[in-house]
Amino acid sequence: MSDDHATDSEDGHHEPERETFSHDPIGHAEARAGMTVGELADEYGTAGVGAADLHEAVAITESMFDDDVTVFFSLAGAMVPTGMRRIVADLIREGHIDVLVTTGANLTHDAIEAIGGKHHHGAVHAEGKTEREHDETLRDEGVDRIYNVYLPQEFFADFESHLREEVFPVLEAECDESGPVSIQRLTEELGRANAEVNERDDVDEAPGIAAAAYENDVPIYCPAVQDSVLGLQAWMYSQTGPFSLDALSDMTPLTDIAFDTDEAGAFVVGGGVPKNFTLQTMLVTPGAYDYGVQLTMDPKQTGGLSGATLDEARSWGKLEKDAENVSVYADATITLPLVVAAALERLENQ
Repeated sequence: MSDDHATDSEDGHHEPERETFSHDPIGHAEARAGMTVGELADEYGTAGVGAADLHEAVAITESMFDDDVTVFFSLAGAMVPTGMRRIVADLIREGHIDVLVTTGANLTHDAIEAIGGKHHHGAVHAEGKTEREHDETLRDEGVDRIYNVYLPQEFFADFESHLREEVFPVLEAECDESGPVSIQRLTEELGRANAEVNERDDVDEAPGIAAAAYENDVPIYCPAVQDSVLGLQAWMYSQTGPFSLDALSDMTPLTDIAFDTDEAGAFVVGGGVPKNFTLQTMLVTPGAYDYGVQLTMDPKQTGGLSGATLDEARSWGKLEKDAENVSVYADATITLPLVVAAALERLENQ
């Protein structure tokens, strides 16, 4: 019998040749009192499955947050109302986000908090009621529910007044003079107004994401702004005056940033339009993303974009062939703080 596919080990036993196998045994992660988040992320690296992916995400994020890498940060899902607002704003202020692509919904909720509104802990079910009955009660009481988060509807009225008094008039004057403005110009003006009102009214909550972007010259792109209360309000305001948005005018400055960067990273939270808009930007440049981290709960097997792996994006030319990338399949409200905190700890300890 041929031994062409076997090798002799030191104890004389025959072992098959293994082209892809490496001697890298799984360890058993330690969790102890007093650990830093960076130390916990290191322990994840000894384990397998999702823990190993999160450990890799920390390492890639550390590389991505290097000063020489242009970071495109894609933010989808209910990340602001669920409490992730400060993390993103701090990353902008610390210089770790160069371009933000997000939803009109996140910008709406960000502005609501900037001008004094608050999201509240809520419940999916109420005792003695079905989920439908619970939501019918919330409807009668004027409370909107985002899973286990509540938002009183009067805050949307405050938001509408904020836009009509502080944001839209400035843009309307620009439109009257030179035609429709870009969506990025809308987000910029929203950030300015959020910052000014927050300071003027001495709001307890911080001014937030759009304000941080405005103050640090970080552009915010919102390619599906119509799909939000912000978009609805912009449309209603446009019915009575020259105010209007030019959806295509954002494409040139965004692709210019991608074209001019030497190294680029995509940090993708959730999927949807922000994810695709971020990744497709590289299709019209000579290069592609050198780093990629995706935090999602959507499975790849559906063929949908939200769960599609970043490896799949490589086939489209959105990532370099040798790019470092990983997808972490878990709730982003859990993984985003872990990945960011661990990566920042590593950078601080370099």
